[in-house]
Amino acid sequence: MLTTEIAEMIVKETSARLNRNVNIMSNKGIIIASCDSSRLYHIHEGALEVLRSEQPFTVPLNHDGKWRGAQPGINLPIVFDQQIVGVIGITGNPKEIEDVAGLVKMTTELMVKQSYMASQTEWQQRTKDMIIEDLLSEQPSIEHVLRRLGLLKIELPPTLQTLVIELDEGQSLSRSVLIQQLEKAAGSEYCLAGFVHTKRLCMAFSYQKEDEGKRKQEAVLQLLKFHHFKFRIACSTPFSTLELFHQSYTDCILALEIGDPQEEVLSFAKLEAQALIHQLNPVAAARLSRRVLLNSVLSLTGTLQCFLDHHLNLQQTADSLHIHRNTLIYRLNKIKEETGYDPRKFKDAFALQMALWILEKN
Repeated sequence: MLTTEIAEMIVKETSARLNRNVNIMSNKGIIIASCDSSRLYHIHEGALEVLRSEQPFTVPLNHDGKWRGAQPGINLPIVFDQQIVGVIGITGNPKEIEDVAGLVKMTTELMVKQSYMASQTEWQQRTKDMIIEDLLSEQPSIEHVLRRLGLLKIELPPTLQTLVIELDEGQSLSRSVLIQQLEKAAGSEYCLAGFVHTKRLCMAFSYQKEDEGKRKQEAVLQLLKFHHFKFRIACSTPFSTLELFHQSYTDCILALEIGDPQEEVLSFAKLEAQALIHQLNPVAAARLSRRVLLNSVLSLTGTLQCFLDHHLNLQQTADSLHIHRNTLIYRLNKIKEETGYDPRKFKDAFALQMALWILEKN
């Protein structure tokens, strides 16, 4: 609890403010930090008395060496979680320092508590990172994952969803604070988050009803906007077991790759048909694209994609392209004549869209 590193930090901070020698003793009465390095690792009789009585102890100016290893001053117990974890000693005339002794004790205990909380936060995040790393493997050890989740008091029952957040560099908020706030937004007891890359954060959360899942997504989105982050989020489809976490993460990464770069939020469910292109045999896919999209219509792929993006609506497409409706009809007829596929018919339009996605992928 009271490590040498913490003790040295307390001595440095406290002695600078008091302009006096300060010593920190362990719960065995051994000096572990001091402004006077020659006193290190010696027994401090005054500290032993504090540990015995559990009360502050004053070493008088003229103690005639009665208290081995001690100099005149005041020694106080350092209490954390109702346990004495060490002793702090302030060297000097007891009458001159008695007014500040209580404040020094309180400050020291606060520093010990802050250090403990920081170490706990660091341990918790390391554990979360190990869980995420394990879940991202193709054959995760669910037994290990559940044990670690239990240590963190995190539950991830069905239904589950994964979010992958890509952030621009140069953000002012620290990683640890961002993770804490994201987990709080999604419900800390049912959420797991951690960085998997310098600019990529992965989080998974659990919910019972669909509208609850949507609220959690929205809370994450609003938090990022509140801090003025530049970001893109990919949302997986819902899944029921931790074994599917790896696939959900892979789906999110693919959504970020194939989705509109200008879109802040990408849903894999809405991109799933396009994502299938990446699972096709590359040779067969390329053959389909070449057969459907002949060289003679490659110059019209922009028009075709715009028409498909506007759900086969002639007027909306013409307005978007800033061309006359008749010009658009001419181009669509040209595509039909050259390819044999009529973009205005659903089945033909789907085949053309597949060919365009393959062309874009390659």
